[in-house]
Amino acid sequence: MQPLSRIFAIGFAVASLVMSSSGYAQAWPTKPVRLINPFPAGGGTDTFARPLSAQLSKQTGQQFIVENIGGAGGTVGAAQAARAAPDGYTFLIGAVHHTIAPSIYPKLSYDIEKDFVPVTLLAIMPFVVAAQPNKLPQVKNLKDLIDHAKANPGKLNFGSPGSGTSQHLTGELFKLTNGIDMVHVPYKGMGPAMQDFLGGSLDVLIDGMSASAAQIRAGKARPLGLMSATRSPQYPDIPTFAEQGFPNNEVSQWYALWAIKGTPPDIVDKMYREVVKALEDPNIKANWSAAAADAGGMPPAEFAKFARAEMERWAKVAKASGAKLDN
Repeated sequence: MQPLSRIFAIGFAVASLVMSSSGYAQAWPTKPVRLINPFPAGGGTDTFARPLSAQLSKQTGQQFIVENIGGAGGTVGAAQAARAAPDGYTFLIGAVHHTIAPSIYPKLSYDIEKDFVPVTLLAIMPFVVAAQPNKLPQVKNLKDLIDHAKANPGKLNFGSPGSGTSQHLTGELFKLTNGIDMVHVPYKGMGPAMQDFLGGSLDVLIDGMSASAAQIRAGKARPLGLMSATRSPQYPDIPTFAEQGFPNNEVSQWYALWAIKGTPPDIVDKMYREVVKALEDPNIKANWSAAAADAGGMPPAEFAKFARAEMERWAKVAKASGAKLDN
């Protein structure tokens, strides 16, 4: 049996550790927090990352700084985030792309499930397929596009923020399910791809509503169909794929938050609660609504299951399309 003094010493040490950890979380954040956005500025991720960071700064009294580190379909920034200190001052604002990458890249320098801790889903919205109105004036709906693509195999193109991204794989899924051939043009971010689409270098836009909504409202992109089960309340004039006779084309774009593996659980929990609070802010709700996005906020464990299901789904698409990349 251990001496009573030894037992008291151990108990005091454990209690001190618990109290210290709890106090650390209560005080957090005491300095600026980095939110790594692994895509270039101007893409869909920024649509949500920047308003969210501003709101979190307002709520906590500390700066939340969005740092854009683009490249390789979001994997460069994710790899850099994975190497950050797990002290609660670096988080990854990732996307559906990060559940696709494991099936596309043969060797990644990080593991989204082993090197990160799920915090919550931030936003989810349907993909939209749109035509470049000046290049394809005759294409008014999905049937027009599919008929035109079948009559001109390999002549149409679509862009993405990089090979292996959700835009790329959604394009491959669109081609597979509708028996058409379009050329994929990868860019270093959706911002540059959007500029080429607006300039007329790209024929078709396949992207989440967050990045496309402004161009659709301005008449610079002609929406042909939403890849969702129902129409968007914000954009009720855009028909779904299914109601136009093209089922099995439902795809969502989403953005989410991960902590670095080893981040104290109470800080992860506090960050989750701060994000849920931020998502209730009227300005945040207005921003999300303008992008036809539903707010996230699912608990960490639920988000982990959601991300796992997405990984399994996109693995099947990657296998069926033959999409594979070199690191």
